Amino acid sequence: MKLNIAASKKVYFASDFHLGVPTAQKSRERELKIVRWLDECKKDAQAIFLVGDLFDFWFEYKTTIPKGFSRFQGKLAELVDEGIELHVFTGNHDLWMFGYFEQEFNARVYKEPLELDINGTSLFVAHGDGLGPGDNGYKFLKKVFTNNFFQWCFHWLHPNVGIGLANFWSGKSRAQANNTEQRFLGEEEWLWTFAKEQEKIKHHDYYLFGHRHLPLDLEVGDSSRYINLGEWLNYYTYGVYSDGKVELKTFEG
Repeated sequence: MKLNIAASKKVYFASDFHLGVPTAQKSRERELKIVRWLDECKKDAQAIFLVGDLFDFWFEYKTTIPKGFSRFQGKLAELVDEGIELHVFTGNHDLWMFGYFEQEFNARVYKEPLELDINGTSLFVAHGDGLGPGDNGYKFLKKVFTNNFFQWCFHWLHPNVGIGLANFWSGKSRAQANNTEQRFLGEEEWLWTFAKEQEKIKHHDYYLFGHRHLPLDLEVGDSSRYINLGEWLNYYTYGVYSDGKVELKTFEG
């Protein structure tokens, strides 16, 4: 996909808001912070890319969505109404988007990695789940979660049951992963490994991912970098494209 932006404009990237955890109060505080960040983006953004796991759980029933997050959604609607492009990636916690964001926010929703060209700068953008070596257990689960038959079965659960089960599962998986998320794994950083392997096939100036939760800016090749956007439970980091470069920044740092 090609995106041509004016010299005075920027493109913003963020991921892993995980709205809904760990408590309603903490989630609301984080939601308000995200709204403040979006207000800052509004000043010069031509496009905003939200790169997965916006919610700790999200499933769109035919006439029902998870309650809450109205301030966040209202701000997205405001930005889109003012002409800012909205691009949304599904993550492993919000795989089940079935049209709501396209209908309500005129967003482009991506369920696969995106090759993006911004004024001649090439980017490979993805949430990052299921990419790179290892994690075979999750890769199997992802096939189950994205299977049309299993999604149809889940859709018949009452939302109180389905969302309750999902919230329990996501909280359990985060507790198990927390220690790994907070430390740099060196050469075992699987998304860094994926970027280096991908670079052998086709050059990209930047590889942008979420999912890992640890903000990282690492060299892939002589003219290529891997940037992990981090998360908003602890780091409040985001990426911004301007003048041919992508930089990792912290909001209200």
